[in-house]
Amino acid sequence: MEGLLTRCRALSTWATCSHQLSRYISHRCHHSASGRGQRLILSRMFQPQNLREDQVLSVEGKSSDLTCKSQRLMLQVGLILPASPGCYHLLPYTVRAMEKLVRVIDQEMQGIGGQKISMPSLSPAELWQATNRWDLMGKELLRLRDRHGKEYCLGPTHEEAITALIASQKKLSYKQLPFLLYQVTRKFRDEPRPRFGLLRSREFYMKDMYTFDSSPEAAQQTYGLVCNAYCSLFDRLGLRFIKAQADVGSIGGTISHEFQLPVDIGEDRLAVCPSCSFSANVETLGLSQMNCPACQGPLTETKGIEVGHTFYLGTKYSSIFNAQFTNAHGKPSLAEMGCYGLGVTRILAAAIEVLSTEDCIRWPRLLAPYQVCLIPPKAASKEEAAAELMGHLYDHITEALPQLHGEVLLDDRTHLTIGNRLKDANKLGYPFVIIAGKRALEDPAHFEVWCQNTGEVLFLTKEGVMEFLTQVQVV
Repeated sequence: MEGLLTRCRALSTWATCSHQLSRYISHRCHHSASGRGQRLILSRMFQPQNLREDQVLSVEGKSSDLTCKSQRLMLQVGLILPASPGCYHLLPYTVRAMEKLVRVIDQEMQGIGGQKISMPSLSPAELWQATNRWDLMGKELLRLRDRHGKEYCLGPTHEEAITALIASQKKLSYKQLPFLLYQVTRKFRDEPRPRFGLLRSREFYMKDMYTFDSSPEAAQQTYGLVCNAYCSLFDRLGLRFIKAQADVGSIGGTISHEFQLPVDIGEDRLAVCPSCSFSANVETLGLSQMNCPACQGPLTETKGIEVGHTFYLGTKYSSIFNAQFTNAHGKPSLAEMGCYGLGVTRILAAAIEVLSTEDCIRWPRLLAPYQVCLIPPKAASKEEAAAELMGHLYDHITEALPQLHGEVLLDDRTHLTIGNRLKDANKLGYPFVIIAGKRALEDPAHFEVWCQNTGEVLFLTKEGVMEFLTQVQVV
């Protein structure tokens, strides 16, 4: 009887402690110590987590082959969920990462004079018929009719629309050029077999830029400027890339380059010269022998995922739509054009593909949905006294470090052990995870800081944590 009473008292004590800790965290998560706003807590995130392999297959369909690491991981940790074949719900973590990527893209595009616009997804058939691409694109175009019988497509790209827009401006002067106009919008492509998650889907986000210059020489200078901005973008993201000569395809023009991330599941075969800067898409150039056409040295072959594409178009589209400007001699001249695409959702998935382990997502630091995850002690554990210290640390970080405003998440699931929550944090790839463990009870308290991208583990005081996080660079 006495043993039973002892156990009952222990259970009562545990329940009381757990309830008190949960109430404390819940209350503090609603209002920070300064009353400046709510804490971001994990328990309120909409995120279907820890899907098993059979569950992943059930949501993707029986025909899916999950040979793609990024697709499997993004489904398992709740970054995406299928809506229909080739179409996905982008869930909160993914949207945050994508918004960060768009900000970096905006910085690079506007840094070279780009102006952001937004064009309709619905594109009239007559625009595409004028360039013959209504037939040339075939079944890849998603087509529809409105109630009046007028035909449209859901635009996979916007060369026709932007050129018609410029052509409608009848008093353009050479002094106004160049124009570098870009957008970040949903695009649509009726893939015959969507696969690999966001790497090959029917609906996706793309950044497409269209440039208008007064001469071929100026247009080629702009081409080089945009290509350099793309190189800068991928360098900032810490992604190794290959800039490869490529075919102009259905878009047309005379010069084209692909920006590829080397990875085994890539669908493009690339020939790269280790001795010089030459690289090309093998199918593009139809290389019959693996010798570099630039230096005659041996070429190596690799596979890649195309994440960007650039085209020098010349007057292919401006001549069809009569997109003109008045030159320095007062005469009408056709604008020289270029177009430049970046697959926004594809970059996200491709980055996860090349950076992650088989079990854990790793982000480019600039794109991580949250930079810091704080893990307080388990309820009724020996370390529960450190819960309040963790709350104070959260408030201090978010108030004293403006660059981390909105970037710190508190894992308030205190019914789980620290180890289980650390495992989840590792899967989601927060760059920094801070734990209030046994050493948080020391005087002074020391927090355990996990640097996920390097594997380093540090034990730092509150002041040490603040100094360490001061160095964190966030977009």
